[in-house]
Amino acid sequence: MTSFVASSLNALSDPLRAEQMAAYMKTDMPFYGVSTPQIKRILADVYRNFPVEDNESYRQAILALWEQPHREEKHAAIRFARRYSAFVVQENFDLYEQLIVEGAWWDFVDDVAANLVGLVFSKSRAEVGPIMKAWVDDDDMWRRRSAILSHLKHKEDTDVAMLFDFCLRRAHEKEFFIRKAIGWVLREYAKTDADAVRSFVASHRDRWSGLTYREAMKHL
Repeated sequence: MTSFVASSLNALSDPLRAEQMAAYMKTDMPFYGVSTPQIKRILADVYRNFPVEDNESYRQAILALWEQPHREEKHAAIRFARRYSAFVVQENFDLYEQLIVEGAWWDFVDDVAANLVGLVFSKSRAEVGPIMKAWVDDDDMWRRRSAILSHLKHKEDTDVAMLFDFCLRRAHEKEFFIRKAIGWVLREYAKTDADAVRSFVASHRDRWSGLTYREAMKHL
C-alpha cells in the first residue's frame, strides 16, 4: 500500500510546487508538490484496493503511511485514519497522540485534534475527558492546542463548561497557536450558541489577547 501511494505521488510530483509548499509550511520535510484533491484521488484507489478488515490493519496502514518521509504521505495517513470512523475509538487514542506529538505543526495537529481526538472524545467522554483536562495544562504546546481544538466539531453536544474552562486556563498564554485556537473554537461554538459565546467573551474581556478576541467575535 505504501509503495502504491509513494509511486502515485511521485508520478504527480512538481518540484517547483514542492519547494513553494515547504517554504509556506516553514519546514525541511520534503514535499512531492501534490495538491490535496490529488491526494484524495489517490486515496480513493487505496480504499478500493487495500481494504481495512480490522483494527490492527487500520493501525498498521496509518503508521506505514505516517513513517514515510514526505509530508503528503503523512497527510494521507491522517486522511486514511479519518476515513474509517468505526475505528476512531479510544483503543486508538495512543496512535492519534503519536501523530500530534510527532507531527508538531498545525497542518497535522489541527486535523488530528478536531477529527480524530475530538471524535474519540465525543464517543467516550467519561474516559477521554480527564485526558483532555491533563493535556490542556501539558508542557507540550501541541497537546494544549489539541485539548482546546478537540471541542471544535461537537456543536450542540459540546461540554460548554469544559470548553470555557479550557479557554480561560490558557488565556494568559502569549503563544500564537494557543491564542488562535481559543478564538477559533469560540467562533465555531458561536454557530451553535452565539449568545453564550458573546456573554462569555464579554465577561472576560480583559483576559483575551487581541487575536483571541478578534477570532472569537469575527461573526458576532
